[in-house]
Amino acid sequence: MSEYTPFEMIAYTGSRVLEDNTIVFVGTGLPIIASIHAQLTHAPGLGIIFEAGPLTPVLEMGMPLSVGDTRACRKACYLKGLSAVFELTQRGHSDFAFIGGAQIDMYGNVNSTFEGGTYKAAKTRFPGSGGAGAMAANCEKSIIIMALEPRRFTPKLDFLTSIGYGDGSPDYRERSGVMGSGPYRVITNEALFGFDEDSHRMMLLEVAQGRTAEDIQKKVSFELLISPDLKEMAEPTDKDLKLLREECDPDGYFLSRKLK
Repeated sequence: MSEYTPFEMIAYTGSRVLEDNTIVFVGTGLPIIASIHAQLTHAPGLGIIFEAGPLTPVLEMGMPLSVGDTRACRKACYLKGLSAVFELTQRGHSDFAFIGGAQIDMYGNVNSTFEGGTYKAAKTRFPGSGGAGAMAANCEKSIIIMALEPRRFTPKLDFLTSIGYGDGSPDYRERSGVMGSGPYRVITNEALFGFDEDSHRMMLLEVAQGRTAEDIQKKVSFELLISPDLKEMAEPTDKDLKLLREECDPDGYFLSRKLK
């Protein structure tokens, strides 16, 4: 098996999580790549929503570089703009929201706004919600990609951008007036996480080859639940890597990046 980069592992794992004959609302970059890979392999009936308005386009002109790229509109069955696609999510027509972030807590709440300092005087300013706040609030399940670092997997967010399970109470999302069942998976290149059905706390489901649960816990700043059926993460095959590199992101805009 060929060597692969951390971002190729994340994209491949994201593809594995997606299901056939469902609709995924994607963010820029790795979520698009993962969705294309899923369509080319196990989920040919996967439909993609882009924030700028298209639903289930045919991506035959190459990978869109953003959710507003005109290539994302090619042969779409629906193209009515940003407000219209978000209305689709409010009507329950999106199975997955696929988003990223800078911080996440044990209940799957995500910060993509700022880190350190205050809102008006932030040490580090991030792009913000974009559509991620509404996606996490309205889509049925949220899939989140995140770098595995203690400062990112934090007990307390500096800012709540995209809602997860809130404080973990059973009816938090209902009381907050949001739809969907909430966070579903958190993907890193070293581990795959889910959430306990009762406590809504983050649970370690899979670890990368050569890693242990203890290794992963050292990179998380809150106590993880460990699945009794903890597994080793599947690795991309040579065929998967060929698809990722030649079909999904042939110019390496996202897969060739380096971890900082």
